Amino acid sequence: MSLLQDFAQRLSETRLSEALTDSTYAFPAIESVHVIAITLVVGSIAVVDLRLVGLASRGRDARELIRSILPVTWSAFALAAITGSLLFVANPISYAANFFFLGKMVLLLVAALNMVLFHVFAHQHLEREGAILPKLSGAASLILWTTIVAFGRWIGFTLSQ
Repeated sequence: MSLLQDFAQRLSETRLSEALTDSTYAFPAIESVHVIAITLVVGSIAVVDLRLVGLASRGRDARELIRSILPVTWSAFALAAITGSLLFVANPISYAANFFFLGKMVLLLVAALNMVLFHVFAHQHLEREGAILPKLSGAASLILWTTIVAFGRWIGFTLSQ
């Protein structure tokens, strides 16, 4: 048994997991909040990414746009992480064996790496005309978050009970 499978097995035996599984309304309510939070995360990130690639908000300063949207993004991300964790706790064994769930987690790590690389390397080039690094980072982010959402949707269609 792998470390993840062992963790999932132990987690499935907790009171919280059993309570979430036994409740008629808990999972759908948590999932609804998760979807709303993810929508806010992806929407706010897309606004910035579309600005970085030059497809939207061209008249707005990129740094100011990032500063104004970042609190929404982080608040929504925190809510998505909490609700996503609760969804995992409700059925950890199935999630731990699901290709799309595992892929989504890997893609979230890659998106985080892209964000770090943006802030370390590309952010300093925002005001430079024709700078390629911000555009590449924005394009990569758009692709990553679209794929994360798609994998998230596929989890529901491929999750075994």
